[in-house]
Parts: sequence; C-alpha cells; structure tokens
Amino acid sequence: MKQTYIGGQAVMEGVMMRGKKIYTVAVRKPDQKIIMDKQPVRTIANRYPIFKLPILRGILAFMESMVVGMKTLTYSASFFEEEEVQSSKMDSWLEKKLGDRFENFMIGFTVVVAILLAIGLFMVAPLLLTGLIHKWVPTGRFRSLIEGVIRILIFLLYILLISRMKDIQRVFQYHGAEHKTIHCYEHGKELTVENARTQSRLHKRCGTSFLLFVMLVSIFVFMFIDIENMWLRLFSRIALVPFIAGLSYEIIRLAGRSDSFLVRLISYPGMGLQLLTTAEPDDEQLAVAICAMQGVLDEEGDGDDAGKNP
Repeated sequence: MKQTYIGGQAVMEGVMMRGKKIYTVAVRKPDQKIIMDKQPVRTIANRYPIFKLPILRGILAFMESMVVGMKTLTYSASFFEEEEVQSSKMDSWLEKKLGDRFENFMIGFTVVVAILLAIGLFMVAPLLLTGLIHKWVPTGRFRSLIEGVIRILIFLLYILLISRMKDIQRVFQYHGAEHKTIHCYEHGKELTVENARTQSRLHKRCGTSFLLFVMLVSIFVFMFIDIENMWLRLFSRIALVPFIAGLSYEIIRLAGRSDSFLVRLISYPGMGLQLLTTAEPDDEQLAVAICAMQGVLDEEGDGDDAGKNP
C-alpha cells in the first residue's frame, strides 16, 4: 500500500488537504459550486532545523496545524455568512492599527484562546476534580490514574455533546470524506467518487487519534510525577503539555508508516473514537474531498515518500 505524507481536515462544507509545499481547501458554496484555494505551507522548521528533531517536530506540527486549521475554517465560513456583521470598536481600532496583519493577529489570538480553553477543560479541570476527592484517593500514581480517567471522560462527553449539533454532523461527514479519499489514494486507486465510496472512513493518521493519545500518554507521564502541592501539580500539568503533545505525535507518526500488530493495537482506541467524529459522507461531499486532494497532487506529484510521514 502506498504511504503518503498528505493529511487533511474537515472544514465548513469542505475539506482541506495539506502536503509538504501547499495546502488546498475545497468548499461547496451555497450555489453548489466547488471553489478551491491553494496556499503555500510555511514552517519555521526550514529556518530552524532543531524543530525537525523528534518531539520538537511534534510540538511545532501541532501549533502550525492549529494555525492552518483556523485559517481554513475562517475561509470556509466566509461563504456562509448570512449578513455583514458590524465590527466592534475594538475590531475597528485593531484593523486600523494592524492593517494587513489584522487577520493573522485575530487567527493567532483565537488559537491562543483555544489552547488555553483546552488546557483548562482537559488538564486543569480533571486535576481540580481529583483534588475534591483527595481524602478518599491514595496519593501517588493511583490518583494520577483517576485524574487521567476523568480527563478522558470529559473529552468523550465533549465529543458526544458537539456531535448533536447539525453543523458539526456535516463537518463529521466531510471528515469521513477526507479519510476515504486518502485511503483511496493510498490503495493506488483512481480518485473517483465510486472508488472513494468503498473505502473506510477511519484512518490511523487522524487528529482525533492524536487528541486521544495525548490523553492516554498524559496518564503515564503524570503517574511518574507525584507532587503533593496542588499549585505545583497544576504547573506540572500545564508545563508538560508540549512534551506530551510531541510524544503523542511520534506515536501517531509511527502508526501511519507501519502495519505491525503492535501499531494496530495502539491505534484501536483512536480508530474507535473516530466512529464518533466521522460519518458516512454522500457523493457530493466525496467530490469535494477529491478536489482538495487533487489540488495538492497537481502541485506535488504523487506525494509518495516511502511512508515517511511528517
């Protein structure tokens, strides 16, 4: 089976596919026409080779994927704004001061806020909840285990709640279309709706799997950090988030280029979670995903890198 470094993301009524040189966003507009946008991939790893080292490359990839993801979501959402929203005085002032840099500033600000909210919900909240029952929970590794279980339960509850939203259900269908299209390409089949339709909507190299791995890896990491002081424990949770993200990235990277029994075993939890975060797409959604994939292939060739995923 052909391996590829191309990955993607579902956006509002569309799909983004990312290669090494460019990323392409394909969106089906309200008039049913598919519009595409191609942008160069920029990474600071080209200027600072240290970010190509294991763990560090995962931290950088996570940050850069969030920025690109926010840009593509903003782009896709722009086609579905019902009416022009009046800018606030703060937005108007910032736009005047920053000029062409305003959009990048807002995207960066949104990413920072999203990271802080995620840390608060998935790192701080489980720690505080575990602290409420500290009298009945032994100190040390068992307490960290309970904290990790609470973290995963909060994450699953979050996924279940957002999956009930109609717009998110559409995004999950496009998520499935993205996976089917990548599978179609990896199996060496022509990129057609008919061929993509028969593929699995689950994929080992998925952002959903990455997030779950962050939760699982954090359990093992924090079990070796036995700190009684609540504030120091809180600091350790936040400070180790980048390391845990980088380590999780390396596991997903390994899973994407190997099909051994061990790799399949550690991939099962993430694949199972994708049953919630993906849905069977229709033919129109598959067509959009294929357009996005073809947009990358047109610029980068067949994208085969002998299984060396980024």
